[in-house]
Formats: sequence, C-alpha cells, structure tokens
Amino acid sequence: MARFDEELARLWPEEDREGPLGLAVSGGPDSLALLLLAHEALPGGIAAASVDHGLRAEAPGEVALVEAACRERGIPFSPLAVAVPRGNLQARAREARYAALSRWARDIGCGALATAHHADDQAETLLMRLARGSGLSGLAGVRAYGTVPGTDIPLVRPLLGWRKADLEGIVEACGLEAARDPTNEDLAFDRARVRRHLAENDWLAPDALAASAGHLAEAWRAIEWYAQIDWEEMVLCEGEGPDGPVWRYYANVPRVIQVETVRRIVAELGGQVTRSEAGRAADRLWRGENASLGGVLVVPGIERVEKIGVEMRVWRFRPEPARRVH
Repeated sequence: MARFDEELARLWPEEDREGPLGLAVSGGPDSLALLLLAHEALPGGIAAASVDHGLRAEAPGEVALVEAACRERGIPFSPLAVAVPRGNLQARAREARYAALSRWARDIGCGALATAHHADDQAETLLMRLARGSGLSGLAGVRAYGTVPGTDIPLVRPLLGWRKADLEGIVEACGLEAARDPTNEDLAFDRARVRRHLAENDWLAPDALAASAGHLAEAWRAIEWYAQIDWEEMVLCEGEGPDGPVWRYYANVPRVIQVETVRRIVAELGGQVTRSEAGRAADRLWRGENASLGGVLVVPGIERVEKIGVEMRVWRFRPEPARRVH
C-alpha cells in the first residue's frame, strides 16, 4: 500500500537500510496488519518476533497464530519467551518485551524494528498522561521514531497515522482471524478505561488527539535541540575536586531546558534523576538555595562573565562528600 510505503520511507529511508526490518507481532489485529503491510512493501526483507510474557493461558496460541501467518508467507519468525517481574504489571511487561526484542533484533542484524502503535493508541496515551499531569516529554506520546532500548537500532512506528478500524479491515480482507487480548477490555487497567471513555464520547476524536500528540512531539524535539546547544555552550567540566569532578553550568535558560541539562550533568556524575526531581532542584537553585539529587551536590552562585560583560547564574555540580562514620 502506497500510504505505508511513504510513511516507512520517511522514518527509515531506503539509503539507510541495512538488514531486515524486524517486526514485533503479538497476533492482534494491529500487529498482523503491520505484518501484512510490511510483507507487501518489503518482500523478503522482513523478519518477525512474537513475545510470550507467560501471563495468560492464551499466549502460546497467539504466538502459534503469528508463526503460522509467517510460515505461509515465507517470513522468518522467532518466538520469544520472557519472565515479567513483580510490580506494575503493564510497565514490567513492556520492559521485559523490549529487552527481549532488543536482543533478538541485535542477534539477527535488523536494520530497524517496527511496532504497530496506531492513532487510537496515541490518543489513549495522550489522555492518560494529561490525567497524570505529565510534562511536555510525556504529552508528546508515542514517538514515530527512536532507537531500540540498549542498541542504536532505529525503532519506527509507521502506523501512528492509521486508525485501528482501518488496520482491522486489512486483516479481515486477507482472511486472517486476529487474536483478542481480554486485558484490552479489563477496566482494572487505566488504558482500558480510557478506551471505553473514547468509545462513549464521540466528540473526542482519536485522530485529532493523535495529531495533537504529534504537534507536542515536534515541540519536544525543539526543546531537545535547544538543550543540546545549552549543553555544548553553557556546561563545562572544571576538573577534579576533592570528591570528584566539578561541573559548571551557566543556568540562564527557561526552566524546561534547565531540567534537561541538570539531568544530563547528574548522569555524567553517575547519578540518575527524574524530570520532576530535576525540576524541584532547579527551582531551589534559582532561589539561590543548594540542592542535592542523585548523589550530587549543587551550589548556586552569580558570576560576572568577562567575555560578554554580564552577570549570570552559575551552578556547580560535584559528587556529594562521603558521609563520615564515627
């Protein structure tokens, strides 16, 4: 289908293609449609994998369904089994799934990995994150392009502009019967409740919500670009102090940029903090108060920069001193 070809070429240009396009296929209508569209667009140039999370009795049958669809079309297929740790079930399952897909994609030399996220998924994600008070990074939703976790393999989502009903129609037209995951209708999960709400309120148009998420993603890319400039021009490692490296940051940009730069400096010093934690620290520093986060002590000050002849806020980051034990 020309529409799919165009979107895939935008996300994964032909001149960049080395190795097959890996597909994450669950057996649901969305991922089966991805399988069919990719097979038509790249005959002989795709491979598929299906993940069994070990959480539902139906899962092995769904993997077998995908394997049969691939065998019929001569598509290389790999079943992947994972163990999901305790905790937030959906979040832990996602982490385990992507870890397995990362290993598989690297092992078979995929040029890129594609997932079947679509416009309805994007709309649900945006509403869920709005309800949680997410920042711009979260509201940008599911990204059309990224990298497979733990690798430099491109991760592409060429179906973000497609509605779920369109994808179901493609599968039905090919005579395939897709698997149905009952947890998609389980109102114990936030996403299922949001999905029900969208179905019951037709004034909430999923394609319009998905478009808004796309606009927010463009805004976030602009912030990432500005944050990179802030890093390159306003951050300097001054050398070693008594407890480790000391980093200097001329913090005179909007707060949203400060947050990204603070997180990056803390990471350089071996720590890890969320955007919320970095934001609270930036607020303290802006008021002239010390901040401590991720094992890093930050001390604010104001210094005159002779090169440009103005005074600027300067925040110095260093590892927190080891606590003395008496």
